[in-house]
Amino acid sequence: MLSIINQISEEIRELIKDDPVRPEIPLEQRINEHSKIYVLKDDGTGQPSAVVCVKFLPNIPESVDELLNTVNGTSTAVFYTIWSYAAGAGRSLIEQAQAAIQQEKPEVTTFVTLSPKTEMARRFHHKNGAVTYRENADSVNYLYASPKNESPANARANAASTAYHTTGD
Repeated sequence: MLSIINQISEEIRELIKDDPVRPEIPLEQRINEHSKIYVLKDDGTGQPSAVVCVKFLPNIPESVDELLNTVNGTSTAVFYTIWSYAAGAGRSLIEQAQAAIQQEKPEVTTFVTLSPKTEMARRFHHKNGAVTYRENADSVNYLYASPKNESPANARANAASTAYHTTGD
């Protein structure tokens, strides 16, 4: 069961303490008008299986600084931290979060990560269908195809076009 977190609560404060990727990002930056947390919960127990934080931007960020300080927009969903408590839950969460985002925000055309430069992140994202979009100084952007069955190649071309037009304005 997918839960979309729009408000700060004690439960979410406790979950965020487990973030192994970006623990330095304050909760107020994770839940606001342009940021949400998606939690996949076990249908039987209601316990969290995986958590992902997403920010909606007009372009693909190259750094945490850019992620936090970019003027908000909605064409790009940036998955900037994910962790799981159960095997396979991360992949399922990304798929369900993408579908929920596409339904709620059809204007989102790009699904990308702002991931650390680790072998574990690379293996996770490539295994789950993403392609490497760009390697930055301190991060990597992995690009996921749109839930509307867009291929990774088309997703890469569309993301490149969006990034060019956004930065070229």
